[in-house]
Amino acid sequence: MGMKLCGFDSVARRGFVYAALILNFVFCCHLLLLQPLVAAGGASLLERVSQSVKVKKYSEALSDLNAAIEADPALSEAYWHKASILRQLCRYEESERSYKSFLGMKPGNSAAEKELSQLYQAQNALNSADDLFESGDFTKALEYIYKVVLVFSPECSKAKLLKVRLLIAAKDYSKAISETGFILKEDENNLEALLLRGRAYYYLADHDIATRHYQKGLRLDPEHGELKKAYFGLKNLLKKTKSAEDNAGKGKLRLAVEDYKAALAFDPNHTVHNVHLHLGLCKVYVKLGKGTDALKSCTEVLEIDGDQVEALVQRGEAKLLVEDWEGAVADIKSAAEKSPQDMNIREVLMRAERSLKLSQRKDWYKILGISKFASISEIKKAYKKLALQWHPDKNVDNREEAEAKFREIAAAYEILGDEDKRTRYDRGEDMDDNGMGMGGGGFNPFGGGGQQFTFHFEGGFPGGDFGGYHF
Repeated sequence: MGMKLCGFDSVARRGFVYAALILNFVFCCHLLLLQPLVAAGGASLLERVSQSVKVKKYSEALSDLNAAIEADPALSEAYWHKASILRQLCRYEESERSYKSFLGMKPGNSAAEKELSQLYQAQNALNSADDLFESGDFTKALEYIYKVVLVFSPECSKAKLLKVRLLIAAKDYSKAISETGFILKEDENNLEALLLRGRAYYYLADHDIATRHYQKGLRLDPEHGELKKAYFGLKNLLKKTKSAEDNAGKGKLRLAVEDYKAALAFDPNHTVHNVHLHLGLCKVYVKLGKGTDALKSCTEVLEIDGDQVEALVQRGEAKLLVEDWEGAVADIKSAAEKSPQDMNIREVLMRAERSLKLSQRKDWYKILGISKFASISEIKKAYKKLALQWHPDKNVDNREEAEAKFREIAAAYEILGDEDKRTRYDRGEDMDDNGMGMGGGGFNPFGGGGQQFTFHFEGGFPGGDFGGYHF
């Protein structure tokens, strides 16, 4: 047993010796390769580093520089080049150490001191941009990124991604897409760039492309929290939108209202898509006859896009519902001017103008205090009551007002008491053009000029035995 253990120890010792020899051989080779470079002042090494930087192989360049420093810790140029590369990558703390190592060997080097100052400027600007982003000052934050950070640290991935987030926050989605395109060209698997690019397409309502970016990111990292939230959030939004549209199309208007409201609650900042949702909701409200709600929804659309023709027409329809005749004509006329070839809009405009004109004529039903559906007996009863109430002989103290009221009551009965005239009035025909003397003052039972006039109703006052009325 002792002999076996002794044999095992012997094998272990030999293995350890062989491993040490191999490591020593690799180290010697490494030194032999680097030694000519160091002996020649590092010119070949620096040339190789320069070539790596040109093709943006920063890891290789840093690896070569680290190896050179390991071989010759006094090689000052390697520290300087390393510091410069790290500054461009915004690895500021590492860069600062390398600059200080170089300046320790070459004190007073103005070029290195200037670069170290630029490092501090870029570092402070990046921190300030972060703070400004959190506080909502996106324009100022972008100035720091463009004018300072990316000038002194042009390969700073953190700054590039922060710039994209700022562009999205400032609603410059096309620029955000362009910037993330550059990032993904260098690293097609950059998860944050995929997320931000997808988000930019999402806010442009290009949902298919947004979905593809989210899906690619999730294939690389299925548990990425922000990508999961963005992907499933968009999926649910589209599902709820489709449900709203389907219910509206099937005439299930109240269900459509609930779905549109739910879809709008997903993301109040998704204005391009929300325009569509607000417009759909407005149209449903118009169909339901809910003018005030429709007015609010269509106004939401027009606050986002003032040239939305369909929203102008629908808001005009909503204003007709709330009897804002002049506002309705103004909105629909604006839509007609923007789309002069649309005959449907022309028809709606004609209807609105007719409603406006009707609103400006006397409402004979209102004057008699009856509904538009009153029977002839109800009309006669209302007329008799008001005629007796405003008879000038009963209003000696306010005779002038009573005569005007009596005249108006008589004119109302003249129209509504006649079945043919009432029908034409209800159709909206202009009764003033029929020689009835009803122009702004209405029908005049007293004649004019203060002459004596006797006004008789055929058979007396309707429903009574009131005689003639003499002046």
